[in-house]
Amino acid sequence: LCFPGLVARAFSQISTNQPPPFASKHIHSLGIMAESDFRLRPRLTIEDCPGEVFSIRFSQDGKYLAVGCGDGTIRVYTVSEDAAHLKYNLNVGPKDGLPMTAMRFRPVSARSKTQNVLLAVNADGTAQHWHITSGRRMHRIFDEENQLYCVDYTSSGDRFVAAGKDYSVKVYDEATKTLIADMRGGFGNNSPGHSNRVFSVKFVKEDPNLVVSGGWDNTVQVWDTRTEHSIRSFYGPHVCGDSVDVINGQIVTGSWRPEKQLQLWDLSTGKLIKDIPWNQGPSKVGEHCQLYATQFSKVDNGRFIAAGGSGSNEAKVFDHGNDDALVGMIAGLPRGVFTLDWCPNRPSLAVAGGDAAIRIFDVTRK
Repeated sequence: LCFPGLVARAFSQISTNQPPPFASKHIHSLGIMAESDFRLRPRLTIEDCPGEVFSIRFSQDGKYLAVGCGDGTIRVYTVSEDAAHLKYNLNVGPKDGLPMTAMRFRPVSARSKTQNVLLAVNADGTAQHWHITSGRRMHRIFDEENQLYCVDYTSSGDRFVAAGKDYSVKVYDEATKTLIADMRGGFGNNSPGHSNRVFSVKFVKEDPNLVVSGGWDNTVQVWDTRTEHSIRSFYGPHVCGDSVDVINGQIVTGSWRPEKQLQLWDLSTGKLIKDIPWNQGPSKVGEHCQLYATQFSKVDNGRFIAAGGSGSNEAKVFDHGNDDALVGMIAGLPRGVFTLDWCPNRPSLAVAGGDAAIRIFDVTRK
């Protein structure tokens, strides 16, 4: 419905009895890139979800992990150092509900002191605000002719943006829940807006008037919410999931294609900075990874980049502070990775997909 090729199961649990597939010795022996000073360490696995996982999100304090399922339910877990427990079960309804495609915890600010508010969008066109600790749905927006695939907040939480099937990028006021910008076009032929479905949107933290989006039309658009137009665009990335992120004037994109799938771009010019080579480790011979999810880490100023997808069915972490050297990989998976999220207060990464399991890893020094 929302991501091409998202069928049945994603990937299996990594066996701790097997040699870890994320040792940098593989990189050294292949002579491809310098080693990172970091490695991936498996932390815990959550295995009690009843179905496919389409979106995951940590709360700002790292205490909760929200899990958006293929049937539209939201499961919220408490996460500790070595265990996770199901705490809340939201939006429980018919088993044939549509996928919960993206979620964000609302930042706590002076304007709204209520904590533990989760904004979730669904392929049925709804955007729902949930107070997770009470289990109460606070508000519901229904975009009847649309399917929603992505959502994001400003860092202050005063506005949120959502997009999906109808090509437009919509900005809402958080306090009133009213639509304040419906961005579709741009200035001239250089930034005409999107011409196909939109799968990823991000506010620029350094300038909350700017929104970056990507989708099926092979373009990334940079929008100014004040003019309600695209002010810049560049052609290339084929975005099919939450695989656009931005930090420090750099945009990282993950494309659902077999080559040049992970790239860095300059926000101010739209120029390509570099292709990050995907095959820096022991990927399956003859198979390529087509990316559904890509994200900068939220601590250490975006020090790491995580990405995952289908094809070779794997996820990898790169050391952006060390020439994007491979930190580690999660391999040996029978199906693709659909979603991932970095914890906001520690270098921990959660990955999930169609086999209903969520796996959490820590990035540690060697």
